[in-house]
Amino acid sequence: MAYQTGTLPRSIDETLEMLAGRDYLAGRSLATVLFLALKMKRPLFLEGEAGVGKTEIAKVLAAALGRRLIRLQCYEGLDVASAVYEWNYPAQMLEIRLSEAAGLTDRDRIEADIFSDRYLIRRPVLQALSSEGGAPVFLIDELDRTDEAFEAFLLEVLSDYQVTVPELGTIKAAEPPIVIITTNRTREVHDALKRRCLYHWVDYPKAGQELEIIRRKVPGCNETLSRQVVAYVQRLRTLDLFKNPGVAETIDWATALTELDRLALDPETVSDTLGTLLKYQDDIARIDGGEGRKLLDDVKADLRAAV
Repeated sequence: MAYQTGTLPRSIDETLEMLAGRDYLAGRSLATVLFLALKMKRPLFLEGEAGVGKTEIAKVLAAALGRRLIRLQCYEGLDVASAVYEWNYPAQMLEIRLSEAAGLTDRDRIEADIFSDRYLIRRPVLQALSSEGGAPVFLIDELDRTDEAFEAFLLEVLSDYQVTVPELGTIKAAEPPIVIITTNRTREVHDALKRRCLYHWVDYPKAGQELEIIRRKVPGCNETLSRQVVAYVQRLRTLDLFKNPGVAETIDWATALTELDRLALDPETVSDTLGTLLKYQDDIARIDGGEGRKLLDDVKADLRAAV
């Protein structure tokens, strides 16, 4: 039976179909763990290099299910005020002044009013727990960028899907959000958090899969150029670069070459457009020399041999 947009997939095959319908080509192992995470209502912990499509999974899932996507972008120093909630202090102060000007002296009433829901600024965590109209997709992106203290707080949130606002009490999710956690593995995340999740390592795609991604994402890129781009990128990832190009960079490069009306790779074009593919000068300098030219020759020879 075909997957029905807006519903949870009922099988691994439907999960694959759901993702493919949004031009996300996943392997069966990823589709399996995603299906199980949805079925078991467990957070999905996605680990892998930057640019392999971890964040895109949450975006595709939200679009396919017709759910709101709430994203918590993690960074060093992230705190409760930025991640969970804070009070609108300027508005509260204005309300106090207006109450005083109106001659109101009931302190308890004023306090109850200024610490009401209308002065509460909901940040991503609280939005995910108090969202109406169905459980949202809650993306906790690049968790490894935060510190261990926030990680411990997040563990508590994911245990009961609730947070406590001292002035209002405990806010608990009517329906647990669909949680996707991503990490680029710049540091190890504590096992206690991983144990609450289903885990999957998102790797770089194989050549055939990446070629199909280019066909879908850059339909104007001709077949010869698409094959050369994918083969070149696949070979780059075997080198000891500071930062290997991800799928996003492959798509950017194919798009840039298409915009330049290129029909095939040549040394000059590769040299001129390396900045769309590689993001560190040391990597660009290495490939822009003789190594890059040899790489292109090898790619073309391999593709000719495969015909």
